[in-house]
Amino acid sequence: MDALEAIFTRRSIRKFTSQPVSETFVETILRAAMSAPSAGNQQPWHFIVVDDRTLMDQIPTFCPYAAMCREAPLGILVCGDTALEKHQGFWVQDCSAATQNLLLAAHALGLGAVWTGVYPRNERVRGFRELLKIPSHVIPFAFVVIGYPAEHPQPVDRFRPDRIRRNLW
Repeated sequence: MDALEAIFTRRSIRKFTSQPVSETFVETILRAAMSAPSAGNQQPWHFIVVDDRTLMDQIPTFCPYAAMCREAPLGILVCGDTALEKHQGFWVQDCSAATQNLLLAAHALGLGAVWTGVYPRNERVRGFRELLKIPSHVIPFAFVVIGYPAEHPQPVDRFRPDRIRRNLW
């Protein structure tokens, strides 16, 4: 699958089979995430792979839009580390780029994934911090639920010419 095909055909998947995801695929996905650009090459991210069923089942209690993780074999929590920042505040953009790379890599490998928002919702940040014992300088940013898709939504053309300006508003 080439890059444009991956971008245009990727969809958020919320239904998964129970088939496990190989460690090779997990490493490939994480390598893709860490290949994202970052401000000043600061790479302020950390990733927590969550595949423990007890932990996965607790996540929807504080992150309600991640209910599908009860079916999926794993999730990856993308976190920003403020201690690694060279350019204050850009960790959000850096982690966003890493999350998008992660999603595209999962899709290119034939997996399904969905980005569930964590930051800036305090109750979600606190929930992940407590559940996964995350230190205070590391901020949970996004939880990506991953597995083999049990649904296959069709691509949607989201191009909106009315949202484009040239030179001035």
